Amino acid sequence: MIERNEAECLEIPEFTARRLRWLLLLTSCLLMAGLYMPMVTLTKFLFIANSFSVLSGVQELFNREQWFLFLVVGLFSVILPVFKIVLLFLLLHYREIRSVQFGHLLKMMHDYGRWAMLDVMVVAVMIVTVKLGVIAEIEIHTGLYLFGAAVLLIMYITHRVVRYTQIP
Repeated sequence: MIERNEAECLEIPEFTARRLRWLLLLTSCLLMAGLYMPMVTLTKFLFIANSFSVLSGVQELFNREQWFLFLVVGLFSVILPVFKIVLLFLLLHYREIRSVQFGHLLKMMHDYGRWAMLDVMVVAVMIVTVKLGVIAEIEIHTGLYLFGAAVLLIMYITHRVVRYTQIP
């Protein structure tokens, strides 16, 4: 992290912080809808169809005792995106960059940043795997688009917050 002396004080402007908080609230709603709404319908042999949302898929992995997949998908597609939204709300609350709390939250955000797209990769791998099957067909639903929009908005908001933490 960049060292700053006491005289320096970067601050996210209140108008920008308020606008980003509203955008983050919208992002939270999109993420929750994306987690609950059906993402895909798998059709096997033309007559057996199963629809899955992220949460129902995680629950199914738990019910089938697929512990590793349950932990990976649950952590990277549910827990970490929610955690990042909470961190962004806190970062926008502590607008003064030199505050100790802001520094700790920003460090957590940078440490987490390298995992930001793993949740999208999990969904992409699932879709590619199903598309490769000759006896299965996949139909994409609104949940996937809402989830993808939430991930993109989280990335945008993170970019805007981090931009204000850099000394010009």
